[in-house]
Amino acid sequence: MAENCTSTDCSSCGEDCASRKAPQSFLEPANAASDIKKVIGVVSGKGGVGKSLVTSLMAVAAAKNGKKVGILDADITGPSIPKMFGIDESVYGTELGIIPAVSADGVRVISTNLILDDPGQPVVWRGPVIAGVVKQFWNEVVWGDIDYLFVDMPPGTGDVPLTVFQSLPVDGIVIVTSPQDLVSMVVEKAVRMAELMNIPVLGIIENMAYVECPDCGKKIYIFGEGKTEEVAKRHGITKFARLPIKPEIAALCDAGKIGQADEAVLETVKSFVE
Repeated sequence: MAENCTSTDCSSCGEDCASRKAPQSFLEPANAASDIKKVIGVVSGKGGVGKSLVTSLMAVAAAKNGKKVGILDADITGPSIPKMFGIDESVYGTELGIIPAVSADGVRVISTNLILDDPGQPVVWRGPVIAGVVKQFWNEVVWGDIDYLFVDMPPGTGDVPLTVFQSLPVDGIVIVTSPQDLVSMVVEKAVRMAELMNIPVLGIIENMAYVECPDCGKKIYIFGEGKTEEVAKRHGITKFARLPIKPEIAALCDAGKIGQADEAVLETVKSFVE
């Protein structure tokens, strides 16, 4: 502030003082009863590429590796994490804050589907309200002692990813995509947003990349071999993996048993959380 300034609001001030030039942090404090070691965002440039699936698989892989894990479902209007883990009870609050649900695998979860009276009820909220809920999921939830908190974000580069990048101490992001050329262009946008926000890109996972022949094990790239790896190399991203199309994984998601995913799939995503 200027030397004789008595205002606490700089928004309407014309002075060019040091306090207006100083960088401001928008980081929100975590709940006092939370001790979160690493925050990893899971993003995608567009919908339908399996971002929530990859989030769940990484959480399961980390939990099986002895880590304490949580998922903040920031896809406020299209939450799917509780379904994948077979969680259908509502969360509740105490004097310390909101207590997250816990899956059979020990993964702690918070999601809009766990705070609504009717999970089938549409969430018709404007951007600022949705951003506020994301912040509440961070600072009002009693996460406890957590090694990894995965943040499952909605597709795109809009309000929620911006809120997460600015408000949470994100250690890095994993980008999820599919093989089509169009999607690789959208991946470029996600990478550049992360660079703009100074958030490290931990790696890129190309989902639905191929199917395996049940007889010979040959990989068949039914959408063609994607160009995502080229995007990764262009930006110096060294971690890249492909996940196959496996109907049994989809069946496990529908049954709420993603924790029973086969070891080969879990091994593919394991390196992203080590």
